[in-house]
Amino acid sequence: MLLLAEAHLSGPDYFMLIGYFVLMLCIGAYFYRHMHGIKDYFSGGNNIPWWLSGVSFYMSSFSVFAFVSYSALAYKYGWLPVTLLWVTVPATVFSVLLFARRWRRARIDSPVEYLETRYSAAFRQLVAWQGIPVKMVDDALKLVAIGTFISVSLGLPMGQSMFWSGLVILVYTFMGGLWAVTVTDFIQFVVMAVAVLLLVPLALHRLGGADEWTRIMPGGVADFFTAEYNAVYLILLIGLYCVAWSSVNWPLIQRYYCVANEREAIKVGWLVTFLNLIGPPLMFLPAIAAQYFLGDVPGKEVYPRLCISLLPAGVLGLVIAAMFAATMSMLSSDYNVCAGVLTNDVYRRLFRPDASQKQLVLVGRAMTLVVGGFALGAAMLMSTLTGEGLFKAMVTLFGVVTAPVGVPMILGLLSRRVTNLAALVGWFVGIVVGLALLKWCPAKVLFEYPLADGEKLFSLALEKEVALFGATLAVSLLTTLLVTLLVPMKADDRRRIEAFHQRLATPIGELPEDQMSGSAGFSPFKIVGISIFCIGLMLLAILPWVGDWDLAFGLTLGFGLALLVIGAIMTVMTRRADTTPAA
Repeated sequence: MLLLAEAHLSGPDYFMLIGYFVLMLCIGAYFYRHMHGIKDYFSGGNNIPWWLSGVSFYMSSFSVFAFVSYSALAYKYGWLPVTLLWVTVPATVFSVLLFARRWRRARIDSPVEYLETRYSAAFRQLVAWQGIPVKMVDDALKLVAIGTFISVSLGLPMGQSMFWSGLVILVYTFMGGLWAVTVTDFIQFVVMAVAVLLLVPLALHRLGGADEWTRIMPGGVADFFTAEYNAVYLILLIGLYCVAWSSVNWPLIQRYYCVANEREAIKVGWLVTFLNLIGPPLMFLPAIAAQYFLGDVPGKEVYPRLCISLLPAGVLGLVIAAMFAATMSMLSSDYNVCAGVLTNDVYRRLFRPDASQKQLVLVGRAMTLVVGGFALGAAMLMSTLTGEGLFKAMVTLFGVVTAPVGVPMILGLLSRRVTNLAALVGWFVGIVVGLALLKWCPAKVLFEYPLADGEKLFSLALEKEVALFGATLAVSLLTTLLVTLLVPMKADDRRRIEAFHQRLATPIGELPEDQMSGSAGFSPFKIVGISIFCIGLMLLAILPWVGDWDLAFGLTLGFGLALLVIGAIMTVMTRRADTTPAA
């Protein structure tokens, strides 16, 4: 992203960036007074609309890495990165068909809460204590990534870049809980969508217009694959996403149980499926078209060169804000869900089971500071490592823990036969095998390549991640099933498991506790509408610097006016939404 720094951002660019950050903080402040209980803070009072939760799910599933690295692949291979990201479509369908209803009917306030009623208190604590450090280290890596991006694009020192970006994310998450996270995710989605939809027509126009469209369209199915990324590899990658998105990716699970009922949870999944289907082609069409007008450039420079080449003043700042948005969504979601596990599964379960709702909100906010503060501190230390070391750590974390944790979580929701002992043994054996493979797996050649060879590093990272997942999945699953078959289930375990699955079979609204939703039951239309209106105003404000009446000017004007109208309509709809019962 050094090229963005060399582009010498102008006043309108900084105006867009500052306005974007101020808007995020204002949203957090708006929701501060609405957080009255633990359900409000970590589950949105089970009143978050499906469209808000679905967009938040989508925004929490990728970061700035997708734009930079996948654009490099698109520049060289064409439609391949679209294929790689389309693996999320069957993974989302898998999660919505099998788990969306179950996660909502589990009636939980954290992703690991159900493990105690399904398996044991020990297994619940094991997954919580193992998952929290992994998440916080992963968040630190994301902070390093966004700090690097800010540093090279704005010319700020690395430490300041991480500190101020991390502070903004932490403050609005601290103040507004899950409501603030989902609403800011939606606004970040709007910013990203505007940036992407600006680049697509500008890139096609530079290519030569509609007459040249066929040059970049795929000629057949073969254009979506390469010899390296073949069908077998993609099937394994789909399996990895299916497990991760349905069990171990806590923020995504949270989006299923924060809505009103199981029907809303299913709508969340189908919305995400749709966004995952249309998103990749739109994101990477500019990079595919750039093959014909950028010339011979290094892969890692494709996306910044596109932005510098095509975007006028002010709009470039919007695109940088969109890059922030992609990573900020992941971080704010992680902060909230990790704080929820620490508050609900550790503090309330082990220390203060009779804590008041007010106290739990205070503890939740304190835990948010702990999670965000630890991630920021770790990021400061990690910033001294090489980029290669960070990449290795990220691949290692995800590859080792996904299957051993995901297998018992998934089987616990689907099967009545898997025992607590089987879950514990399967988890332990999977982790041991994963750690052993890190030492002896032939894919360790990954770390012998310099970071400068970014394409090879990316390729081998995906190979190693999939290899680790495949091996640990097979071992964890076989071990769990074997212990289940060999060791009889105790009578107490059988009664507990039957009671849990009976709960999963009971629709929302038929148990007394279903009437005890959080108090934050209000319409988000007003704050979302006002925020979208503000983004529209910001776009119109930079028009004098965009240039003459060309395509860029027309697109900026059009998007600005469209956002003004949409924002105004949503604000007017607030009273109607407040009085309309949930579907």
